Amino acid sequence: MSIDTATGYAVIGTHTGTGDRTVPQRTTTPVDPQLRPLPIWFFTFEGILGAAYDLTKADSHLIPVVIGIAAVNAVISMTVLRKRLKLVKSMLKDSRTRFIAIGLLALRFGVHLGLGLLGTAVSGVGGHILMATLMAVCTVTLLWYDQRVSFRALGLSTQR
Repeated sequence: MSIDTATGYAVIGTHTGTGDRTVPQRTTTPVDPQLRPLPIWFFTFEGILGAAYDLTKADSHLIPVVIGIAAVNAVISMTVLRKRLKLVKSMLKDSRTRFIAIGLLALRFGVHLGLGLLGTAVSGVGGHILMATLMAVCTVTLLWYDQRVSFRALGLSTQR
């Protein structure tokens, strides 16, 4: 992905099926050069939601807390980050972001399955807290990285 300097539109390469050639294809909306990346604290909400399963397994009293965090995340997305909502929507539509989401699910199930096959399934509070921390850190890091890659591909500054 790159930006056509003449028009300001993003150019996405599409595979034609003949060799390794790509044909540039313009998107229908121009890329705003003033677009700023989402702050890292926004991704911590996503990390907590990614760790929600293990947090609620560690302590069932955390279910209302996780629901509250999801509600706060929605309110912040619709108010404080309203100008950047387009960026969030485009990141959710991106195949790389979908790959990250599927990869995180595969990581969760793979670790639980692997540990179960070894006879050391995650069952205690400490194990679930450790697993929740792993999932939160992976989620925040991968979403932050995905955003950086997208901004660099579009030639936009990753500075806030």
